[in-house]
Amino acid sequence: MSTTANLVSTLKEELKAAGITYAKLAQKLDIAESSVKRMFAKGDMPLSRVDAICSAIKLDFADLARRVADSQPLLAELTLAQEKAVVADKKLLLVAICVLSQWTLEQVTAAYRMNDAEVIKCLTQLDRLGIIELRPLNRYRLKLAKTFRWRAHGPVMGFFREHALTDYFAGGFDREDESLVLVHGAISKSLAPVFVERLQRVAQDFAQQHQADQKLGEQHKEGYTLLLAMQSWELEAFRKLRR
Repeated sequence: MSTTANLVSTLKEELKAAGITYAKLAQKLDIAESSVKRMFAKGDMPLSRVDAICSAIKLDFADLARRVADSQPLLAELTLAQEKAVVADKKLLLVAICVLSQWTLEQVTAAYRMNDAEVIKCLTQLDRLGIIELRPLNRYRLKLAKTFRWRAHGPVMGFFREHALTDYFAGGFDREDESLVLVHGAISKSLAPVFVERLQRVAQDFAQQHQADQKLGEQHKEGYTLLLAMQSWELEAFRKLRR
């Protein structure tokens, strides 16, 4: 659906919520009801007409624009070009990961050696890439779905495999709030997707809890990275010993 179609659809919803029929709107705009119907049917109206409709239903144009933006479908995955752009600049990648955790500009500059101008530049780039919608006072709305994941064989996962995987598993995983479990077994092929679904639910639960805990003070939170994986795999050294 185009932005114009979304705008018209949102206006229709606002009219319905305000209890204003096309006939009533026509009276407020001082035009024929047929003109109103034709205008909404074609989705063709100048900004001056949109502004007049907003005035008629006592809705600020900025609020309308925000609601149109909020109605846009969220991204479950970035395009290859988007991921390439993100991973090409390490500071941009860092800020992208921070916004996935809903960090504010102040939190980023407090945690990393980046000043306001550098972070704002990255936020602007992420806005251009369609990952966030940058709002006044350097606040933003994340345009990624809760089910968002990096492309399985994309640039970001490639960067992770090359630079982060060894570092991640080098940790001791020995704290009571950490865990590393390696299980190998042969199970029915028909049951494997069931286990994958369970892992995905754990990841979703983790993401939802992250969202719910945003209201907590910083002293009550700590950053964690949950890494879940399951695949048909055998250590290369073992594969070489197969008959």
